[in-house]
Amino acid sequence: MTGSIAAYKAADLVSRLKKSGHEVHVVMTKDAQEFITPLTLQTLSREPVTTDLYDEKADWHPGHIELADQADLLVVAPATANVVAKFANGIADDTLGAIHLATLAPVLLAPAMNGKMWKHPATQGNVETLKERGVHFIGPEEGMLACGYEGIGRLWPVEGIEEAIEDLLAKQG
Repeated sequence: MTGSIAAYKAADLVSRLKKSGHEVHVVMTKDAQEFITPLTLQTLSREPVTTDLYDEKADWHPGHIELADQADLLVVAPATANVVAKFANGIADDTLGAIHLATLAPVLLAPAMNGKMWKHPATQGNVETLKERGVHFIGPEEGMLACGYEGIGRLWPVEGIEEAIEDLLAKQG
């Protein structure tokens, strides 16, 4: 998950996925930790939360590679304009970016950002690049944004993200 005011909704998504019987490993960017604590997500997922690429001292195996290898699906909800740009440009300067580059699993992004940021040609170009690479997107939706504007940019409803996850997992067999 990335740093967006919509990060609190990720807690609900993690909880719903666990209740559905999924194993959920949460990876938080530094910015995400400004909005919600790792402890909340650790409690809901019942798994350690990965917060730092360089905090992998418990084992000789690189944890981010292990997560990338084990993933059936990489979901980023919320996905900020920053992470969309990093993914589109292959930037791996944090754990989430490194996992993205190392995984062979399908990727689902649920964008959440200011509408002007979403509509910006750079963001739209990054979205198109990722779609061409097979990355799946759900949302964003229109409505009242945290910045006070009305428009596109809201995180897709958690129920809809959960359905998209179930659909993508079912397609994998």
